[in-house]
Amino acid sequence: MKRPNVLDLKLIPLLCAALLAPACAVETGEDESDLTSLTARERTLGFEGYVYLHPDASDDEVLEAVQRETRSAFGALLEANVSVATRELANVDPSTFGRETLDVVGPNGAGESTLRVRYRYTDRAIVPVTMARRSSLGLGLLHGEYQDQSKRILEECTGNTADDREMESDIWYVFNPSLSSCKQAMNAEQAKIDEARRALDAQPGQVVAEELERLYIPMTVSLAPTATSGKKRYPEYDRLFRGGVAKNTVVVTLLNGMIDHPKPGQPHYAYADSGYYETMGLMAELLEARPNLKVVKSEPAADLFSFTIAGKKVTAASFQTFVDWEYFDWGWPAGLTAANKVELRKQVGDRISHKWITFEEQVKVKIGSSAPTPVTYRVELYFGVEDDEAPYRRALKTSDVFIYNGHSYIGEGPLDPSNFDKGDLPQSYQLFFIDSCLSFNYYNVDFFGFKTRGTADLDIISNGVESFSDGSGAAQGKFVAALLGGKQPSYLDLLKAAQTTGTDYDWGKDAMRVVDGELDNAYKPSATLIVVSAP
Repeated sequence: MKRPNVLDLKLIPLLCAALLAPACAVETGEDESDLTSLTARERTLGFEGYVYLHPDASDDEVLEAVQRETRSAFGALLEANVSVATRELANVDPSTFGRETLDVVGPNGAGESTLRVRYRYTDRAIVPVTMARRSSLGLGLLHGEYQDQSKRILEECTGNTADDREMESDIWYVFNPSLSSCKQAMNAEQAKIDEARRALDAQPGQVVAEELERLYIPMTVSLAPTATSGKKRYPEYDRLFRGGVAKNTVVVTLLNGMIDHPKPGQPHYAYADSGYYETMGLMAELLEARPNLKVVKSEPAADLFSFTIAGKKVTAASFQTFVDWEYFDWGWPAGLTAANKVELRKQVGDRISHKWITFEEQVKVKIGSSAPTPVTYRVELYFGVEDDEAPYRRALKTSDVFIYNGHSYIGEGPLDPSNFDKGDLPQSYQLFFIDSCLSFNYYNVDFFGFKTRGTADLDIISNGVESFSDGSGAAQGKFVAALLGGKQPSYLDLLKAAQTTGTDYDWGKDAMRVVDGELDNAYKPSATLIVVSAP
């Protein structure tokens, strides 16, 4: 069954389409390989900026002003296809601050003084492979209380689309200094400042009022290559197959969100949501690879497979039947009209959404020289998650492998690491695959702090930029199938399995996906052979 491409907002539609060229770039001869990503390269990012405050500003006031300004680089970098590790670029180092008191000259501030604080921001970043030779980008920052001038920014430095206007209260997110209209506005503002300085014969140690009132600050982002290792890295397969949250059990949780945004008052049926279709795509791939996975229970308990359509009883043989009906559009019971099929789809969607559905399969696993051991593959499927924290909390606590496909909520939703603490994650080894927009920035480094041993017990796969939902379910199904398939593929091979197909997306058809936490993994298939067989 064909579905139209749906931009995975996991945020807001059309932002994923705004892939504009950066203002300018300088190339370097470096083009090293990266062991953790097919489509991204790691860089050390840096830029400089400054803020103005009253002369008696406290340290807290200075930090708040600097963080407000660095946050505006988030949108600028996003539009240039650069993603940083620190949430909303809040990782400001006060030791880089340089303070100086200046005299204000001109009719709007003569006789007053102001505090200028210069700073340097550095962070870990990822860039697409197409930018592997670039060492710098010319971009810009928003200055001062820029939120008060959101309408001006919308007109000058965004596409001013309906989606941009929807983000007006977080104008930093859609700020795009690469637009020609924005560059013109920045140049005009700078020319006005320069003219004021000439007219007033401003000297060093003096600042004109036009400078204090500026909205934009041109800046250059440096992108320095980082040292990389040529070694292949693997999930800790031996630890997974021995069981973490449950002995001799590999627990995989598939948490799937509602994707579409219905208009107010419009019915939002589960079967009609694109997230539901992606969930079926995920299960299509997984059940094809592992046909012995069978439903063993649902929570709340329910008869998942019996329905009444037009007064007749319809029974589904298994979950695969749902996949056949919804995803492949075949295998329908005989005699159903088009309207009957719609009603059956609706009933199935209502029956399986907002439930935990548990699948299990028994296998034998031989790790190294040890005897084969019975192991249970347990897959916990949940479709329909939105802003309720409970499903996320359960998934993080009870999974060896946690896979999420849904909205990012600009990082402030139910998966926000600030909602959790150390007790919400087990201290056993886990692997997260958070397939939402910008999850590299939102849902990555903070989770490592919940593990006593940090990256030794957690690997995270995340997306550097905004992502498409179209095809994401099938890609995740292929990922899980490869992970459980018994061949122990490397992370690069797993990322290849999870590449989205059938969309117009570039850069290797994933959202600048990277793996974090894997560099200290010890497992190597050459040292510890693992054999998975039938029970």
